[in-house]
Amino acid sequence: MIRPDHILNTVGMIQKEKLDVRTVTMGINILDCRDTNVKNTCRNIISKIKKYAGNFVETCDSFSEKYAIPVVNKRIAVTPVSFIGSNYSVYDFIELARALDRAAENVGIDIIGGFSANVEKGLTDADKIFIDSIPEALSSTLRVCSSINVGSTRYGINMDAVKTVGEKIKEVSELTADRGGFGAAKFVVFCNQPGDNPFMAGAIHGLGEAEAVINVGVSGPGVIASALKRKINSEESCRLGLHDIAEEIKLTAFRVTRCGELIGRKVADYLKLPFGVVDLSLAPTPEIGDSIGEIIKIMGVDSIGAPGSTAIIAMINDAVKKGGAFASQAVGGLSGAFIPVMEDAELAEAVANQELSLEKLEAMTSVCSVGLDMVAVPGSVDAKTLSSLIADEMAIGMINSKTTAVRVIPVPNKKAGEFVSFGGLFGESVIMPVNNLGKSERFVDFAGRIPAPIHSLKN
Repeated sequence: MIRPDHILNTVGMIQKEKLDVRTVTMGINILDCRDTNVKNTCRNIISKIKKYAGNFVETCDSFSEKYAIPVVNKRIAVTPVSFIGSNYSVYDFIELARALDRAAENVGIDIIGGFSANVEKGLTDADKIFIDSIPEALSSTLRVCSSINVGSTRYGINMDAVKTVGEKIKEVSELTADRGGFGAAKFVVFCNQPGDNPFMAGAIHGLGEAEAVINVGVSGPGVIASALKRKINSEESCRLGLHDIAEEIKLTAFRVTRCGELIGRKVADYLKLPFGVVDLSLAPTPEIGDSIGEIIKIMGVDSIGAPGSTAIIAMINDAVKKGGAFASQAVGGLSGAFIPVMEDAELAEAVANQELSLEKLEAMTSVCSVGLDMVAVPGSVDAKTLSSLIADEMAIGMINSKTTAVRVIPVPNKKAGEFVSFGGLFGESVIMPVNNLGKSERFVDFAGRIPAPIHSLKN
């Protein structure tokens, strides 16, 4: 039974606390679009995306209006493109990226994911050609996002791929220098990438998924921040412990997840597609009042990055997962707390105030969802240092059996302490300094593979 106070609480969350469905993402299998002629493959992809997503945006908007729950983004993820590109050239892969861009534009989608590859155990010749195409593909398209999974708990870390990816990040950044290196903001490197993640830039339609599926990503940092303020300011605040605060986060996450599942299932039913998962991830935006950093401060750490910050992120991550898992039949994707620096006003301010360092940020990523996300660094950072940063983050994911990722943007012609802005949900930030430049070259040049931990032998 739906209680009146629950309805009023939800209305308040929407109107005052920035509750929204951050994204409804349609996953589409494009394996059957493959043809020996790349032009035919491109036509097949555009046709199939139109077939499944022709009225996708309209449907999302309709249910958003009906239930008065904002749906911020409508997006598409496809099967990793490298799987359909055997014997294709670099130029052919670039044509595929442009076809995805046109398909997204045709159906009114702002971002499409899946220009991706899984290379955690090794690189095929087709994978190498695909990776070589990424800089031009991302710099010549508006909507296409790319990801590479270079490691997993089961197979270890492919350091050959990590070395190459560092070089490609530099290339795509330089090709989009007129936009502050924005192309790198559409590219993410993963360890343990999930196949049902609705959030960009790493969304893919993984192998083993249905022909097409609807996944939902809900957010709610503002909602949780408001709930914690009320709890702490209540008459009972003198008796509050951290366990009580964790319980409040869990209960709030439950309500947020319910809203997301409602919209997702309605959209899926209308489009006659299976409903996949709810990804309950506290994904901040650059707006004031929609910040993970604000929650850290509410919980008693006055400067983000000060001792205690990592413990708080761990507690938030756990409580969010517990609340979301109870609220939905299927929680998946990443589900936890994101700390993308440029997309979180409080985190960006902590960087500007020199309170949050890259090293502390890395420590915090060991207990949250994803990893070093939307981090702007100086354009002078060399490719091998970028590869070493990626390797460190991949190791955290591999050893802890969790998803980690790196989305780092070397901003051409800018130094640490200078400012870069991408606008919209991509945000803005002061550029973070990177210590010990050029001091990891010999490590990266070994390449090869970092073996998986012993529990990878379980089956």
